[in-house]
Amino acid sequence: MQRITIEERDDWKTQADELGFNFHTLYGAAYWDETACYRFGLQQIENDIEDPSEEIEKMCFEVVARALDSEEIMGKLAIPEGFWDYIRSSWMNQEKNLYGRLDLSYDGNGPAKLLEYNADTPTSLYESAAFQWVWLEQAMKREIIPPGCDQFNSIHETMVEAFRNFGIPGKLHLASCKGSDEDAGTVHYIEECAAQAGLETAFLFMEDIGIDAAGRLTDTDDLTISTLFKLYPWEWVMADEFGRALPKSGVTVIEPAWRAILSNKGLLPLLWEMFEGHPNLLPAYFADDPRAADLQGGYVRKPLLSREGGNVEMVRPGEETLMVEGPYGEEGFIVQALHPLPVFEGNHTVIGSWLVASKPCGMGIREDNSPITKDSSRFLPHVILD
Repeated sequence: MQRITIEERDDWKTQADELGFNFHTLYGAAYWDETACYRFGLQQIENDIEDPSEEIEKMCFEVVARALDSEEIMGKLAIPEGFWDYIRSSWMNQEKNLYGRLDLSYDGNGPAKLLEYNADTPTSLYESAAFQWVWLEQAMKREIIPPGCDQFNSIHETMVEAFRNFGIPGKLHLASCKGSDEDAGTVHYIEECAAQAGLETAFLFMEDIGIDAAGRLTDTDDLTISTLFKLYPWEWVMADEFGRALPKSGVTVIEPAWRAILSNKGLLPLLWEMFEGHPNLLPAYFADDPRAADLQGGYVRKPLLSREGGNVEMVRPGEETLMVEGPYGEEGFIVQALHPLPVFEGNHTVIGSWLVASKPCGMGIREDNSPITKDSSRFLPHVILD
């Protein structure tokens, strides 16, 4: 694994704008960054990223099955009791999941370590699936990178195939919140995949979803929503009036409700408890567990429900504690053994391993000047070249 400085395409911003990738620049700085790329060998991808991702996914399914049989665990995860039966039904009915992203710490010498699982509303999908593939083809053609490069990236094809297998009757509605170009861009890309799978689709904002007199969800044309993809966290859903109507509405939701267990940072101590010592896991405990005090070499304190690094605290022996401000933490925290991200030329690098329909199928790389990945962290492309 190497970070290689390269020449950027002089027209990439124009291409991004034309393709609808309008969040390529955030907070006045480049979010998409092709002044460098990361190079991997094929065995690194297959043995250290792809295979472990599949294994972690299987372990996560065992966590879901255990959690749904335990009121104690559901309580620890701060999932409202009124939704327990609904979540259990979504699992027992084998409601299909679409996609997720495992965030891994990996420096080219395995094993990769799981930092967290974005199992409900992961972003950086379009740039992983589509824009970095465009970069790869053009960069080889323009001799920016050597010929014969490949990429761990079949996300788009796997996404289209997953939608074909969902068996969605009628129209698929897709929704995100107002005010986020990144969220809307991600949902529009997912809509494009669904359309390529032959589905009839309609985009709307979460704020515009209605509830009719029979308790069914409706769109802006007062048509009943039967299947809904939502880029909107389950914990927010469960706190909304819209969410309280959901269990009796008859709507099929993507991601299904059981994913609320996996998108919760409480997944990390549950995984460690069930698979302690697994090479891809880090020791992790709920914050009120006495064993948390025994973690050596520093730790990271994470809210059960947190996004983009919000309210994450990193305690490093002999160094200043790092913390990202945010609105999270009311539900509780977990602590995870510190395993710092690898640093390449001053950049702290995290691997995002994508799974579609639980199949590992691609990778995206983010880097930051600080050890904690945030919404402002840059996205860089990668290549496979032995």
